[in-house]
Amino acid sequence: MRWIERGTSTEPRVAVLRILRRGPLSETRPRKSLTGADFFSILEEMSRKRALRDVELLVLLALIRLAPRTYGVPIAREIEAAGKRSVALGSVYAALERLEQRGLVRSELGEATVQRGGRAKRYFQITAAGLREVRSTQQALIGMWRDVPLLDGGKA
Repeated sequence: MRWIERGTSTEPRVAVLRILRRGPLSETRPRKSLTGADFFSILEEMSRKRALRDVELLVLLALIRLAPRTYGVPIAREIEAAGKRSVALGSVYAALERLEQRGLVRSELGEATVQRGGRAKRYFQITAAGLREVRSTQQALIGMWRDVPLLDGGKA
C-alpha cells in the first residue's frame, strides 16, 4: 500500500491510495479522504496474508502425521514426541481455532462417550488450503535455509 499526495495551492489536495492487490500501479482510485471501510479493507487484507505461526505450523504437521482426523490431546503428544517441543494443550486448541477460522482445518463433533462424562470430542482434519499453506511454508523455509554456511555443516 502506498500514499501519494497531489495538488497545488489552487486546487484541493487529493490523496491516491494504491492497494497492490488491486493490480498494477496504474490502477489508482482518487479520494478526498479515507473512509472507515478503507481501513477495514486494509486490515482484512493483512490478516488474510498472515504467515503461519510456529505453533500453527506444528499443529498442521501433526494433523498430517495423524491423518485422517484427530483431536487435541494426540496432536499435543505428537508435537512433543516428533517435534521435541513442549506444548500446552490450551495453545494447541487456540491454534486449532485460529486455523479453522482461516479455513486451514475443519472440525466435527464425534460421539459422546461415557469416559468423557457424556461429552463429545471435537475431531480436526487439515483442508486442501491447509496443505497448500504447509507446502508454501516448507518452500519458504527451504529457500531461506539454503546456502547459510553457519547452518550448512558449520559449527555454531
